[in-house]
Amino acid sequence: MTNAVQDKITQLSLSGVTCAGCVGHIEKALNQAPGVVVAQVNLASRTAEVSGGDVQQLIKAVQDAGYGARLIEDPALAEEQQTNELGQLLKSRSWHAALGVGLGVGLMLFGMEIADPFVLRAVGWLTLAIMLMTGEHFYKSGFKALKTGHANMDTLIAIGTSAAWLYSILVVYRPNMFPEAARGVYFEAAVMIIGLVNLGQVLEMRARIKTQSSLKNLLGLRPSHACLVGSGGAVRDAEVQVNIIQVKVGDLLRIKPGERVPVDGRVTQGESYFDEAMLTGEPMPAIKRLGDELVAGSINGQGSVIYEVTRVGRDTALARIVEMVRQAQNSKPPISQLADKVATIFVPVVIVIAMITALLWYFFGPQPVLTYSFVSAVSVLIIACPCALGLATPISVMIGVGKAAQMGVLVRNAEALQQASNIDWVVLDKTGTITQGHPSVEDYAIFNGADEVQSLAIAETIEQASEHPIALAIVAYCQQQQSLKDPDSSFAAPTAKHFTSLQGMGVISGDFIMGSVKLMQAHKVDLSIAKGWLRVQKHAARSLVLLAHKGELISAFALEDALKQDSVKAVKRLKAQGIKVMMLTGDNQATAQRVASLVAVDDYAAELMPEDKLNNIKQLQDQGYVVAMVGDGINDAPALSQANVGVAMGQGTDVAIESADLCLLNSSLHGVADAIELSHATLRNIKQNLWGAFTYNTLGIPIAAGVLFPLTGMLLSPMLAALAMSLSSLTVVINANRLRLFKPSPRN
Repeated sequence: MTNAVQDKITQLSLSGVTCAGCVGHIEKALNQAPGVVVAQVNLASRTAEVSGGDVQQLIKAVQDAGYGARLIEDPALAEEQQTNELGQLLKSRSWHAALGVGLGVGLMLFGMEIADPFVLRAVGWLTLAIMLMTGEHFYKSGFKALKTGHANMDTLIAIGTSAAWLYSILVVYRPNMFPEAARGVYFEAAVMIIGLVNLGQVLEMRARIKTQSSLKNLLGLRPSHACLVGSGGAVRDAEVQVNIIQVKVGDLLRIKPGERVPVDGRVTQGESYFDEAMLTGEPMPAIKRLGDELVAGSINGQGSVIYEVTRVGRDTALARIVEMVRQAQNSKPPISQLADKVATIFVPVVIVIAMITALLWYFFGPQPVLTYSFVSAVSVLIIACPCALGLATPISVMIGVGKAAQMGVLVRNAEALQQASNIDWVVLDKTGTITQGHPSVEDYAIFNGADEVQSLAIAETIEQASEHPIALAIVAYCQQQQSLKDPDSSFAAPTAKHFTSLQGMGVISGDFIMGSVKLMQAHKVDLSIAKGWLRVQKHAARSLVLLAHKGELISAFALEDALKQDSVKAVKRLKAQGIKVMMLTGDNQATAQRVASLVAVDDYAAELMPEDKLNNIKQLQDQGYVVAMVGDGINDAPALSQANVGVAMGQGTDVAIESADLCLLNSSLHGVADAIELSHATLRNIKQNLWGAFTYNTLGIPIAAGVLFPLTGMLLSPMLAALAMSLSSLTVVINANRLRLFKPSPRN
């Protein structure tokens, strides 16, 4: 598993980025900036994510490399600004494409008949004006890149079209410089190439806009205003509509029927069903009552609810989800490494190939050698632009991560998305993962003459400091059973500051020990008096928590935790994918055996400490298996970190979620099967894109260079090369957008 770098993360919006060569150049510049740990640039979103470094120095590094950059402070505002800029750019590119293609077609239809030198000169200068008007961005970016010591896609376009126009204008003004057979002009080719490349970018931008839909949908869940009814626990008579940025922690807000929750909070008055489908993927609304948590973005049903704000701004669950999605979309899977390496040297290599092509045609080609060498070299420059190569991986990752978010699965990094397609074993925790995580006390017994009410009070005191589901169940039971009468005390109750927690076993507090049978045995507590009771509970496959004082057993709790309704079907789906499933639990052998049998896992182990779970993961990995670990508790964190892919249940602890690569926003194991299926689909899509991009360049360059000329007697024209180049990028984007239609296998 890849742990997230803890350094400060800076996100930049980039301008002037056109191809994979630009990506490599900007990444190199950022990684050389002081204090930077790692920098990643996403061609599809035109953004950079940098760990470490000073913001101003990072922006300067990008500018020195020949590009523009600005800090992304508010994701929602940045998304809106980027969308507006993309819309404006789409309009200008559409106009430029229409003008360039229109003039090019006109010259193709009528220009061949022009013989008057004066008219030809006028056409030449008109063509130059249109080229500069519609292709200004190519020339500025292309020649600026050369000044900074590198080359990009725009460099190839700029050199190719400039060469075509310069060759043609020399033919018009100095025809005697060329053999008669080589006096053709290529004004229409120069302007048509720019028009076609602009047209390709227009189509690509339209397709790219669709890829941003998942993030825009998440950002759209945040209302702009809230209904303020009070603060500090006091409700006022008057209700005030305030901007969301004015809401503070502790404010009281009212959510009316049909409204979205603006910020996170806790219900203080009323109850209602809330639709959380856009956040969790769970289609059934959830009832929210007094004390329940409300999540920003969820939709209220029919009731009116007042709640206290607990998190605002970037601290809300929705904001953290958006941030995780954005970071994951900007990350790179290992499969992209080859494409990145090729892209960094691709453009310079293409320029060299174009020069070699021209020389070969000039010295070994048929007459007119000058025409053949020129046309071939320009075609190589135009067709070889590595746009498709640079888009192949990031465009699929963006859509795949966004699709996962729509399904209630948060992907923390693209490497995890790739690794999930290679999983051999899925290892499951039991409590809260396979089971509901809400155990209840089914039996309670006291021993050695202990006072029942006092024993309950002590157990409550010890367990109330823990958030473990079993501890919560015991506290609830104790509160329910305790009498209001204060019994005579025969020993002092423990205090929280004296607690020592033993993960996976229990708690020690002074003379008190509370935990598993194994913990009691380790401290030589005599359990013989409870032998019969323990046998009954073991036969019923219940979880046991015992309480002892000074080595003497005083009470014991027996708990049961029901299976989640869909655990059995989810495990079946995983096994249908050819994945083996194992359950690891700290619970007793009888309980583990019952649950393992019910869900039909391939293997299981019980009575495990956190380090035992960790070692089980290592053993599988040592055998060459790729392992996913699914858990929701603090004791699962080491195993989640060790696994190739760690999956945290969304209702689990913050420690478990921070240790994981994937986070399920709902509590269903079907999310694991969905994530693995989506991973396969995303990786397959990336491979298709990479294969298509590599094939295009591998075949396109030789064809443009004239390798088929001896067989067909024809050369690829620069205009067709421009069209092929534009279509290659468009094909990659369209293929990636197919992921938006992905549907996981049926859950039944």
